[in-house]
Amino acid sequence: MSRKTIGTLVAGALFGAGLVVSGMTDPRNVIGFLDFSGHWNPRLVAVMAGAVVVYAGLLRLLGPIVRGVRPLPARDNRVDARLVLGAAIFGVGWGLAGFCPGPALAGLASANPSVYLFVMAMLAGQWLAGAIGDE
Repeated sequence: MSRKTIGTLVAGALFGAGLVVSGMTDPRNVIGFLDFSGHWNPRLVAVMAGAVVVYAGLLRLLGPIVRGVRPLPARDNRVDARLVLGAAIFGVGWGLAGFCPGPALAGLASANPSVYLFVMAMLAGQWLAGAIGDE
C-alpha cells in the first residue's frame, strides 16, 4: 500500500472518528442546529470552529510540504440553475434527515436503520444524477 493511500485512510478514519466523537452522526444534533425557532443547538458551530482551527494548524505545519499540490480542478465555475437546484435538494435533505454524506457514512457503524435508508437514498440520488448526466 502506498504512503498516499495510507495517509488517505488515516485522514478518513480521523475524520469519521471526529464526526462520531462530536455527535454529528446523531441527526438530532444537526436538526437542532437548523432549528432557529425552537431549541437551537450550537454544537455544530463548535465542531466547525474546531475543524477550522485544526485545519489551519495543520496547513501551517504542513504548508511547505503541500505547497505545490493543487486540488482537483473544477469542471465548471458557473453558478447555474442546476447547481442551485442541487444545493437546494441537498439542503432540504440535510434539514429533513439530519444527515449529510460524511456523517451518514460514519454512522453506518451504528446499525441504525435510518442511516442505512439515508445512505441507500443518497446512492440512488447519485446514480440518478449520473444517469441524467451533463447537458
